[in-house]
Amino acid sequence: MTEGVRRLADVPDWGYLLAEFDTAYRYRSAGGSRLIRGHMKAVRERLSRCVAADPPLDFPPPERKPVCAHLGRALDNGERDTMSGMVRAVDKVKDWLTWRHGYASMPRHLEKRYAYADILGPHGPVYCKELTLGLVLFAPRTTYPAHAHSGITESYICLSGATSENDAGVYVPGAMILNVPEHDHAITTSDREPALLAYAWVGTPEDLANQEMVFSRRRKPAPLDRNP
Repeated sequence: MTEGVRRLADVPDWGYLLAEFDTAYRYRSAGGSRLIRGHMKAVRERLSRCVAADPPLDFPPPERKPVCAHLGRALDNGERDTMSGMVRAVDKVKDWLTWRHGYASMPRHLEKRYAYADILGPHGPVYCKELTLGLVLFAPRTTYPAHAHSGITESYICLSGATSENDAGVYVPGAMILNVPEHDHAITTSDREPALLAYAWVGTPEDLANQEMVFSRRRKPAPLDRNP
């Protein structure tokens, strides 16, 4: 080992946070869905290989975005709910997090209402080429526009607050949302409380390392068939 290089085993709080991800993807219910169950297994297996390799850590300078003004409230709410173990683990590393917007062109209405922080992945402080884990924070009364991920299967686990995806149901702490590749999805949050989500991306090393974050273009409605 190169002198001075820190590895995962050298910083226990990061190991404990990854253990909470493993617990969530091992013991949360798949709701009877074979697709969700298969995704959860893929996350666990890739995470297990990464942790066993004791990867190097590379911490960029911590960075906050305006939405981080809501982080304390989101953590307080989460510590009173079903995902309290993971929320407490997030709280232990919050001062190390680098929050980003990730888009070359950010809608003005989102600049103060959204940010994400990598935990593990090809660009994360914990290096892993076959899995990305992270956090997403939304302010109250946020609409996150429709977007999709090329070659990426994505899941969200709600840690705090409540969200809706594509206006189909309400997801509260402990709930998991699965988005298959190329699936357009938009997220909204409740009127009064922020939402903190954990996410996992599964894909090829190339797709994970080179994923371009763009919002979906509005599709024009199909023309009416005027034939009799």
